[in-house]
Amino acid sequence: MRVLIVEDQVQIARFLREGFEQEGFVVRTVTSGLNAVELGRGGGFDLIMLDWLLPDLDGLSVCRTLRSAGVTVPIIMLTAKDAVSDRVSGLDCGADDYLTKPFAFEELFARIRSVMRRAGAGATPQIELGDLVIDPARHQVARAGRAITLTPKEYALLEHLARHAGIACTRDELLRHVWGYEHEPQTNIVDVYVGYLRRKIDRGFPTALLHTVPGIGYRLEG
Repeated sequence: MRVLIVEDQVQIARFLREGFEQEGFVVRTVTSGLNAVELGRGGGFDLIMLDWLLPDLDGLSVCRTLRSAGVTVPIIMLTAKDAVSDRVSGLDCGADDYLTKPFAFEELFARIRSVMRRAGAGATPQIELGDLVIDPARHQVARAGRAITLTPKEYALLEHLARHAGIACTRDELLRHVWGYEHEPQTNIVDVYVGYLRRKIDRGFPTALLHTVPGIGYRLEG
């Protein structure tokens, strides 16, 4: 599942990113309301976590703009404002839920599950590549009917590759989308995790799904 975090406070954004990544989410963070509108309109996210107080365009305006543009992705607003009138304003602007800071991750993820159920995320189409089946709503993977256990990072890497099936994904792209690194030429973490994935989704099966694209990166193809 892909989540867009809109938060201008660096420590909170890092806290959210780490929490979501530990649960296997693919995370993109931005600090600007205008950037949030641009990315939100472009699609590609299953959930938007939206701070109310932003330096350019506030969260209410971002939410209204996205809804006016026809964006239906679930939005949860995060803010220190806890007055009843504030919560009403947040919900009236089109947000699906409203959570005040500070909060516990247990409550946040419970609210996310509730929001996603209401939004019909339980019926999110599975991703199928040959005999590989990925269930984004449950973070479950199986091949030929056999359940495969992945770590959160392994799952995030697999889901990104699966959503770009047949396309060569560069190492920089995978670093950016799965680990949040813009460019780390000295790291081989992508290759290491691809090795982990291969052992779990390809070893013991007659056909390999995860392929190396020389000089570029990797491609998942059923």
